[in-house]
Amino acid sequence: MFDLWKLQDFAPGEGVLRGAAREDFDDSHWIDAHVPGDVHTALLAAGCIEDPFYDRNEPKCAWVQDREWWYRLRFDGPATSLQPDERVQLVFHGLDTFATIYLNGQKLGTSSNMFHAYTFDVSKLLRFGKPNTLAVRFDRHLDHVRNTDTRSWNNTNLPRVGMRKAQFGYGWDWGPVLPTIGLWRPVELRRQRVAAITGVHFYTLELDQEADQALVGVRVEAERFIADEPVTADITLTPPHQTGQAGPVKSTIALSGDGAALCGTAYLTVENPALWWTNDLGEQPLYDLGVTFVHGNVPVAEQHTPVGIRTLTLDQSPDPDERGTRFFRFVLNGVPIFAKGADWIPCYSFVGAITPDHYRKLLAAAKEANMNMLRVWGGGIYEHDIFYDLCDRLGLLIWQDFMFACAWYPESDPAFVAEVEAEARYQVRRLRSHPCMALWCGNNENQWIHDRIYWNRPDFKVPGSLYYDKILPTIVAELDGHVPYWPGSPYGGNDYNSPEDGDAHNWHVWHGNLPRRFGEEPQRINTPENVSYVNYASDLSRFVSEFGMHASPVYETLRRNIPADQLYHHSPSMDHHNKDNPKNKGDNLMLTVTGLPKTLNEYIDFSMIAQAEGLKFGIEHFRRRKPHCSGSLFWQLNDCWPVLSWSVIDYYGFGKAGYYYARRAYEPLLASFKALPDGDVELWMTNDLLEDVSDTLTVRLGTFSGDTIWQEDHDVTVAANSSQVVHRWPTEKIASAPDRYLSVHSKRLATWWNRHFFVPIKDLKRATPRLDTRFESVDEHTLRVQITTPAYAYFVHLIVPHEATWFSNNYFDLEPGSQTTVTIHNAEIALTPEMVEVTCR
Repeated sequence: MFDLWKLQDFAPGEGVLRGAAREDFDDSHWIDAHVPGDVHTALLAAGCIEDPFYDRNEPKCAWVQDREWWYRLRFDGPATSLQPDERVQLVFHGLDTFATIYLNGQKLGTSSNMFHAYTFDVSKLLRFGKPNTLAVRFDRHLDHVRNTDTRSWNNTNLPRVGMRKAQFGYGWDWGPVLPTIGLWRPVELRRQRVAAITGVHFYTLELDQEADQALVGVRVEAERFIADEPVTADITLTPPHQTGQAGPVKSTIALSGDGAALCGTAYLTVENPALWWTNDLGEQPLYDLGVTFVHGNVPVAEQHTPVGIRTLTLDQSPDPDERGTRFFRFVLNGVPIFAKGADWIPCYSFVGAITPDHYRKLLAAAKEANMNMLRVWGGGIYEHDIFYDLCDRLGLLIWQDFMFACAWYPESDPAFVAEVEAEARYQVRRLRSHPCMALWCGNNENQWIHDRIYWNRPDFKVPGSLYYDKILPTIVAELDGHVPYWPGSPYGGNDYNSPEDGDAHNWHVWHGNLPRRFGEEPQRINTPENVSYVNYASDLSRFVSEFGMHASPVYETLRRNIPADQLYHHSPSMDHHNKDNPKNKGDNLMLTVTGLPKTLNEYIDFSMIAQAEGLKFGIEHFRRRKPHCSGSLFWQLNDCWPVLSWSVIDYYGFGKAGYYYARRAYEPLLASFKALPDGDVELWMTNDLLEDVSDTLTVRLGTFSGDTIWQEDHDVTVAANSSQVVHRWPTEKIASAPDRYLSVHSKRLATWWNRHFFVPIKDLKRATPRLDTRFESVDEHTLRVQITTPAYAYFVHLIVPHEATWFSNNYFDLEPGSQTTVTIHNAEIALTPEMVEVTCR
């Protein structure tokens, strides 16, 4: 009933003067707008704006944020009238941002925060069995912040900071300036009787491994709207069918409280619990938690929530093997884990129009890349419900930033402070019962940026500390208490970005930020040597929650969004789709890896190679340092528009080379080489599994033309959940040269083949080999491609210019005389061999 509205713009103030809230107002000429949605997507669908993503169209949409926007909807009220113990609420789950709501010409209220729901009791205004008219006016955003004095807490007058709204919409170093507007989450009419369920909190208190029991808590929160009416809750915890567990566990509790707000807690003992694990360590069984309010033997409210039984803590105990440092590691069901993943940004600039399919494809790709954690970055949104539901099912832990990023937030405006409190309470209640929730984090980079700017003013308190140090941790402790809280990212120890304590962001690589100590002046040196990914080798951080580098998207993405005459590196349109400055950072990185490109195809491949090799180098280094380093979250998984960025999956879902390199580097078992300063080379095995692994590794020193200089087998046993050196070769044994490489194979096929080069890619002495291919059609949507090569083939990749194409492997190397088979699948189109290009560098 509430999915298709009418939409129209006015000059600020004009809509009210013309009576756009009146029931009899003529909106027949207004355009259609789907809800949830966004003004921009409605305008695009109606042909009122050009595609803002194409070429340099983005500024052509600037007028949208300067207008006042009205939504209108006519609907029939419920057929039957209210009983004395009933009420009807109108719920807006997301208003973006400064809205005024009218029902049948009467003002219901206003909103000023995108990040929490607004609820209105319409029991007296709603017409039952008759037509009703709902109107929502959205003010011009900047009208609400232009008079805010920002000088005391922000050195650049960023109006976004004065709004509780998605910050990235005002532009980022990977995002366009397209501030969102509209009804971005569902609108619903709720009819309730006697009492409403306002919150259900499920948490695991204790796991008794010896008794094979779990003690769980269920806190039920309610609003009673008949004074003094007793309310009882029937609670049923039903195990997942596939686990073969015993029947449901039940309890009935009486809720208590003063006035309308009631609550109560039940404690349940679960025998033989099916534990929730990340996808790399086990299954993700979800119990059904049912809560029912009964009044006069009749159910009056009911809610079902999928929940998982698991414990999760953040271990920050001293690291006994690295003096003066502390661990920063998550402990799941008593097991310390290594967090493997990436940072997540909104997957579409127009967040109200993100579809479930967006989430399904991206999150499935994250799981397939052996990721077990994503960090929801603080400049975007608290994601839609389906995001967290899918993470529960896919075994992906979530590091959840509160929505504060790269700025100084005001503390002196009581209304702003109140909005932050309301937002935090709403989001903690909303997300706390998800088994995927691993961490609440106060912000993204605010303390660190403040410290870099005011490095010589330790007396200048971080603006926004009221939130990160007091309000947010207090609310998390009060309403959750079982998911850890962390004040910011990066945070901890020296310089807020300390390698000895807490989590760290490594922007030495790419941005050129030199490591520093507290009180030292920050330095940024953007030279090829300083931004090189080999600098990851000196990073001894406890948990690296940001690191990465740019790469081009695939040619098909560029072709769709860049005019043909602009399809070259550093063209005006290409640079418009690169929001980072200066624009030559990628050139500096490529200089150290591949050399500078001369053609568009070279730019695509060279930038992808630099990113992919850099991620491989960094991930392998951080994983070798387990347990001293316990997390690798690279920046970033995805994009919100077609852009040259740090992502490994582009806007259309095409995986860059970095995606496939990271997928292999995140395998539960990893064999990797480490070059030492004296010229020796070590072979390491990293084992994230919870059991010891024995294997025979074949190590070969060969030439790119196909000669074997030496080959040897090594029997290894790697302890569960550990990383260790399994062999070391002296310099004279290696005899490194630009025409040689080291490789390692697992005879058990327990880990991916890996290799080590002795010089940068650009300096390798090799010829580009011939690739022989043979295609086999499995079915209409699936092909198998067998690829063979007589000499070493570097960066073998398969290209299909259709999104939603899945590859069993891509962007890989083949040793001389070897072959591999790649499966290609696309459920949406029929695949033929003519669609597939197979090439290498």
